Amino acid sequence: MNLASLNSLLLTALLVAAPALAQEPPPADNPLLPPAEWNPPPLEPFVATYQAFYKGKEAGDATMQVVHGDNGQWRVDMAVHGKRGFAGVLGLNLEQSTVFDNQGTVYVPLSQSTVKKALFFGKKVTGVYDWRHGSAQWQGNLKKERQRPIPLQRGDQSALLLNLSLMRDARPGQPLSYRYVDVGRVRQYEYMAAAAAETVQVGDLSYDALRIHRTNGGNDETILWIANGVPTPVRILQREDGEDAIDLRLIEYQGA
Repeated sequence: MNLASLNSLLLTALLVAAPALAQEPPPADNPLLPPAEWNPPPLEPFVATYQAFYKGKEAGDATMQVVHGDNGQWRVDMAVHGKRGFAGVLGLNLEQSTVFDNQGTVYVPLSQSTVKKALFFGKKVTGVYDWRHGSAQWQGNLKKERQRPIPLQRGDQSALLLNLSLMRDARPGQPLSYRYVDVGRVRQYEYMAAAAAETVQVGDLSYDALRIHRTNGGNDETILWIANGVPTPVRILQREDGEDAIDLRLIEYQGA
């Protein structure tokens, strides 16, 4: 669908409205499984639904989908809906989309949009990745300095594309590096995949999943678990100052 992850920035922008929540430690009996052949999922249309937790309590739900247009371009969408607690009272909702090309070894963002809606405010931002002229630029409800053109580099990713790129590129025990260019910001993201899969319980389902964590986030951690045969992360967790913050857990997914 942050989303970021989604990506962390996408989800934080919607749900963060209070201090970090109490830590939810991983189960003690969560053994690493023997290394197995890793088969990254092909890029195919899908729709995935997540439960969204904040402050240790269910806060709403999120939907991530990938669609393939008639013009050969792709689009990844994330929609997050606050339904309970503080997020529910304010009616917090956020939608983000990225249109992109699949160039085999890299997903190339072409345009991006973010819409935030709540009881007392609304916000919309749109951006274009102009690869012909080598720059990206956003407009809408943004500070002036974040509306300036940003020089592009091959491999640059939007927040939502990071999820898909991690799914495609992750290999057990290998580092991953991406340059994030989204909503007028540039950041370097470094990740590391675990050496072996581990058993991850998500609702009533159990997955043999590969843990991927960001290594240069400082006090702001992002952790994803991805599983063979599943086109989207089975869990996305953000942690602040060593404590769990936002937690997305996959409920179901299907081909679109």
